[in-house]
Amino acid sequence: MAATGHLELVALDATDIVRLASFYAELTGWQTVRQVDGWITLQAGDGQEVAFQRVAEHLPPQWPGQERPQQVHLDLLVDGHEEAARRAEALGATRLAVGSTWITLADPAGHPFDLCQGDGVGPQAQLFAVTIDAPDASALARFYAHLLGMEVTHDGPEGALIAGGGKRLMFQQVNDYTPPQWPDPAHPQQGHLDIIVNDSAHLKALGAQAEQLGATQLQAGTDWITLTDPAGHPFDLSIP
Repeated sequence: MAATGHLELVALDATDIVRLASFYAELTGWQTVRQVDGWITLQAGDGQEVAFQRVAEHLPPQWPGQERPQQVHLDLLVDGHEEAARRAEALGATRLAVGSTWITLADPAGHPFDLCQGDGVGPQAQLFAVTIDAPDASALARFYAHLLGMEVTHDGPEGALIAGGGKRLMFQQVNDYTPPQWPDPAHPQQGHLDIIVNDSAHLKALGAQAEQLGATQLQAGTDWITLTDPAGHPFDLSIP
């Protein structure tokens, strides 16, 4: 049986993580559950988590171009997306684009995010999906589906979606895609996924499985491995 990991969270890079965490907490109603040096984690009502990692030399994305692309963004469901967008702007966000049921904004660190209309979701925002840019969205969706034991629930020309365990990852097709070159600060990752394993044997097996699927190992310690996926996005495997 193939080894699989558990998707823990996405971590967004920023210079001022206190401000960024406060922005999302006020906008979404999520709670701070962990705060250590250089790291803050928020938790939504359904248990999903989003973290913020301090990167002193962080360069913000310049959406929608590919000179310094977004790489990853959050899709949030809110009941009343226009009102939520106005609150986001008052908290320091910048409006970028508007559709019939969604509004794209940049948070105070420059990361784009989408506020999508979700009738009846309640007063707290819901994390619909973490969305990752890819030159081949279908292939990257299959990579993570295998790695995480999740199911591909949508696969179309605009992108693909995988789901499992109450979490979703979306992969957005970007035909002129430019990959990150971590740890080069001139080509930032912007964010990364943290994937949990049970023990050292599981860590070794999942690391090998990831490489068989097309990942590249960058660094390793006794209880963690950093790799890049086939599209160049770094991600971490770790023992809690």
